[in-house]
Amino acid sequence: MNEVSRMGASPAPIATHRQAIRVYFEDTDAAGIVYYANYLKFAERARTDMLRDLGISHAEMMKTDGLVLVVRRCEIDYLKPARLDDLLTVETEAAKLGGASVELRQRVLRDDELLAELNVLVVCIGKDGRPARIPDYVRGVIPRAAQSD
Repeated sequence: MNEVSRMGASPAPIATHRQAIRVYFEDTDAAGIVYYANYLKFAERARTDMLRDLGISHAEMMKTDGLVLVVRRCEIDYLKPARLDDLLTVETEAAKLGGASVELRQRVLRDDELLAELNVLVVCIGKDGRPARIPDYVRGVIPRAAQSD
């Protein structure tokens, strides 16, 4: 993992991040179907790993800048069930970048079959819980298509 340098080059922005997730027994209900809330966990892991792959560490951002990225809003549409032992792919794309926020689109797939779609608004906040501008070294790795300011 490469940490993003505040002064140097950073990894190239990616258009779509893909994260493989295996469905384990603990993810399912008694019928072997993924429990609805676990899709949120899958999506969170994918968002975190996307940032990690781009060289951004949540822990380092908290330690160095006193900032954290948090979910403000999440909308999910469940289309088809995932089941025990499925290998899923969570795709994450940045749709819009604001001063203190980024809108993300996420899709959960089994092979090419769409199982769930999420729209997530992530905001940057300081230690006081108030919105804060997303640092430039983070903004620099968000795909250009999402940048609006």
